[in-house]
Formats: sequence, structure tokens, C-alpha cells
Amino acid sequence: MLLIPFLIGIVFILIHFFASVLVPNEKLKRMKWFSFSGGLAVSYIFVYLLPTLHKQQADIQEPYRRFTMESEIYFIGLLGIVLFVGIQIFIQRNYISRTSSFWSVIAFYALYNALVSYSVLSFEVSAIQALFYCVAIGPHFVAVAHDMWRKFPVEYNKYGRYILAVGIVVGWTVALTTELTPLFKSIIFSLVSGAMIYTVFKHELPSEKETHFPTFLISVLFYSTITMSLKFFFEW
Repeated sequence: MLLIPFLIGIVFILIHFFASVLVPNEKLKRMKWFSFSGGLAVSYIFVYLLPTLHKQQADIQEPYRRFTMESEIYFIGLLGIVLFVGIQIFIQRNYISRTSSFWSVIAFYALYNALVSYSVLSFEVSAIQALFYCVAIGPHFVAVAHDMWRKFPVEYNKYGRYILAVGIVVGWTVALTTELTPLFKSIIFSLVSGAMIYTVFKHELPSEKETHFPTFLISVLFYSTITMSLKFFFEW
């Protein structure tokens, strides 16, 4: 069924077009927004991302299981973190001008968007699953896009949001038109998972001074409780 992936893709694209206005300007409201977003992201990692990595690892067949600890997929996730950190350090240390920095960052995140979009949309999901993917991944995209908008407001509005949207479309198109092997899908998912884990804990979790803890706690409890209940009620 193409309707659900189509709607998810549209939501992801619209997020990048309106990232500059989705986050409130007033300090307390902004603190609550980022606390809520951070809570969703952390919950998504622990109640969906890590269990899914475990399932991907369990599905690996011989002769690909070679590590003593059966951690091949987790190792690829670790490589995703290392790659993500390494590219960011390379961009920062090879800063030439504001323009070159912008294009380097936007190209990197367009690729990241394509991989995230592919990872989400390449798995067949039900309507209720799609809703909770959007609830978790949507604010993640908002946080990333809003961070770039703050750093490069003019460039982002003129070029950046369109390029990031193209990244979504590319991943979306590949997911709907190309059937990759389960092993290759697992590799892409693991790389993206590593990058997402780093991004969430590095950029999305607000500092202690900027955290509205009640909102963060409500977000964690809300998303975790409902997501963990889906299997019981909907056989997810």
C-alpha cells in the first residue's frame, strides 16, 4: 500500500519547509518543545531502535555471523557513529568560508535525510506504526533542520530546505522502487541508527539548564507506554 509511505514522505518534506517556524520563540515554550522532542527521540531509541537492531542481528544468517559476541549489526551501528562524528569534525576543521561550510553541512544532511527516509519507508508499516514513526522521526527532523536554520538562516531558506527535501524524496523513491537484499537493508538501517543515536544525544537532548523536566518525563512516559502497548492491542 503506497498511501502510507506517501503520507509519511509528505510530512517529512513539509517539516523541512517550515522548520524555522515550528519551534516557539518564547524561552519557556521553546524549552518545553525541545524537552518534549528530546523525550520522544530518546524513547524511540530505547523502545524501537535498539530492539529492531537486536532483531536485525538475530536474522543474520551464516556465513555472515563471524563475531564472537554476535554483534555484527551493532558494530555497523558503531561505524555509523564514527563516520558521522568524523565527517562533522572534517567539515569543522576544514572551514574555509561560511558558504563552503553551509554547502558541506547541507550536502551531508541531505544524504542523512535520504538514508533515514529510506530506512523508515523501506519497511512495510501499518497505519498505527506510521503514526508513531512520524511522531518520533518528525521532531528529530525538526531539530536538525532548525539547528541548520539558526546557523545559516538566509542560506537555509533560499537553498537548504529544498535540498534537504530532495534528500527525503530520493530516499523515499529508492524505498518504493528498489528491492534491496535483507542484509543490505540491515546494514543501511544500522548505519543510520548509529548516526541517529549520536545526533539525538549530542544535539536533541537539551542541557540541564534548558530542560523542562516535567515535559521531558511526560514525553518519555507517553511515547514509551503507548508504543510498548501496540503489540498487545494491535499485534505490532
